[in-house]
Amino acid sequence: MNDAPSPTESSAKTRKIPLLLKLYAVYCLVTAGVILVLMGLILVPLVRYGVDLFRESHDVTLAMSLTVVEVVNLLVGAVGYVAFGVLTLRDRRRHVAQIAYGLVAVNVVGILLEIMVHGFGPNLIYAGVRLVILLVIATTIDPTLVSERRLQRRLRDMETEEEAEAGTLGRAKGDRGFIELDFFNLFWVFVVCSVLGLIIEVVFHMVVVDPGHYQDRAGLLFGPFSPIYGCGAVLMTVALNRFYKASPVVIFLVAAVIGGLFEAAVSWFMQVGFGAVAWDYSGATIFGLFPDPVAELMGGRTSTQFMCMWGALGLVWIRLCLPWLLRLINLIPWKARYSFTTVCAALMLVNAVMTMQALECWYQRESGMQPTLPIEQFYARNFDDAYMANRFQSMTITPENSARVPNS
Repeated sequence: MNDAPSPTESSAKTRKIPLLLKLYAVYCLVTAGVILVLMGLILVPLVRYGVDLFRESHDVTLAMSLTVVEVVNLLVGAVGYVAFGVLTLRDRRRHVAQIAYGLVAVNVVGILLEIMVHGFGPNLIYAGVRLVILLVIATTIDPTLVSERRLQRRLRDMETEEEAEAGTLGRAKGDRGFIELDFFNLFWVFVVCSVLGLIIEVVFHMVVVDPGHYQDRAGLLFGPFSPIYGCGAVLMTVALNRFYKASPVVIFLVAAVIGGLFEAAVSWFMQVGFGAVAWDYSGATIFGLFPDPVAELMGGRTSTQFMCMWGALGLVWIRLCLPWLLRLINLIPWKARYSFTTVCAALMLVNAVMTMQALECWYQRESGMQPTLPIEQFYARNFDDAYMANRFQSMTITPENSARVPNS
């Protein structure tokens, strides 16, 4: 079989890039070079005095965080445009297309940051034009790359169809465990367990903690999701996938350790970052006989009881629920599974980002800071203190408990 490229493919790869695009490449090189020089000049004093400025600051606000992200995004974009310019001048069509796709993502992030910091206005025109130019370049400069990707998608669809007909869709191949650890499967593990975990926690609270009293235990701004359970399930699935036939004791212990440590880590992050406390097991005991050593060791961030619950949930999940989950997610038509999952993942990412920003703005308002940025005003208007307190009913925010406010 002859694997040599066809004359059409060879000519497409070696054809000279038009002069107009090369002029644009020179413009990109010059502007990116200027940005890198300016950032270098700023970086020198920042490295020398930045630590002292940070120590003197009473808080790390959303504005400061977004500015840092903007600077990092600008730096990545400048480096990308340098590579784009050099490769364009050298007529490397394929590499130019790949760099252009990456710069599209960088520009989308830049536009979102611009909206958050400066709002909608003429400031978006230049970024919008640049994004359109990059999209045109990425999709037209190397037709063979587009053809290869279409062929790869067709081959993937054929393989998926064969697995669906054989009833093995989503199963790991060979001895790699029970479930294939790809993005599709792990994303739906996260979603399903976020919902199931929320249901379990609400029922537990109504039956055991405060009988007959409903409390919303959701962990995201929108939807019936408790992401701590979703993330815990993903960690357990990854860690125990190869050992789903192992001893129940082993599965229980590993799940208990993973769940307990993850719960403690999330509790620490929320308190240090936002002064937020959603659970506290300080003072827990073992059957009322003596203090819980795990709760004391972890500062009340997890406990023996809840580590055992994590272990039991992990055992049930690995042994009983994974096969059921696989059958459930395979109900998604195989022709739409990747596009549908991509859309859902994008929505979940937006939900998570908005949740973190809403918590940050809530923290700032509790700290006495008035909203100034457009993004801060948006959250103050649509997700005010009353809304946040009602949405996250088990959470309290005390800025003095965070690491961002110096102790007096």
